[in-house]
Amino acid sequence: AATAAPQTAMGIDLEAGGRNKKKHRTAPKSENVYLKLLVKLYKFLDRRVGGGFNAVILKRLFQSKTNRAPLSLSKLAKFMAGKESKIAVLVGTVTDDVRLSECPKIRVCALKVTATARARILAAGGEVITFDQLALMSPKGEGTVLLRGPKNSREAIKHFGAAGVPHSHAKPYVRAKGRKFEKARGRRASRGYKA
Repeated sequence: AATAAPQTAMGIDLEAGGRNKKKHRTAPKSENVYLKLLVKLYKFLDRRVGGGFNAVILKRLFQSKTNRAPLSLSKLAKFMAGKESKIAVLVGTVTDDVRLSECPKIRVCALKVTATARARILAAGGEVITFDQLALMSPKGEGTVLLRGPKNSREAIKHFGAAGVPHSHAKPYVRAKGRKFEKARGRRASRGYKA
C-alpha cells in the first residue's frame, strides 16, 4: 500500500520586506509641483511641530479628488457661525452658492477657491489665504476650524447598489425619465406590485 505524503504547512506569499499591511498613500498621485511643495512643508511641520493638526493636513494632501470633496460657501458660512475669529481650513475647493443671499465675513484657507466664491468672501471683508501662509500664521493649527466637504454627495454614489429590487433606494441609470421608462411594474401597485 502507498503511504501518504507528510502534510506540510502552506506558506503565504509575502511582498518584499515582509507583511505590508499599510495600504494608504504616502505621497500624492498628482505631479503638481505646488502640491508637492506643500507636502514637503507639512511633512516638516508634522515632524518638528507635531500636535496632530499637521498630520491630518498632510494625510488629506495625499488624497484623491473624490476624497477631497468641495464645500459650498453656504455650508462654510453655516459651520463658521459663531467662530468669526477663527480660520476655516479645508483641504479642497470652496465653491460659490447662489442660494446664499449674504456672505458673512470669514477667513478661509483652502487649496482652491473658485473666482466667484473668492470675490464674495473678499467683498464681505473676509480673507482667503493659502496653506503656506497658514503654516506661518498657525503652525500648530491654533485658532482654526478643520472642515471637510460632503464626500457622499456625488451623483455616482446615488447609483451604488442594486436598482429596482425591493427596498433598494439605488437610482437606476435610465435613458429618460418618461412614462415608458422603468415606471410601471414594481413602481406602482396597479402594475404588478409596488416595491
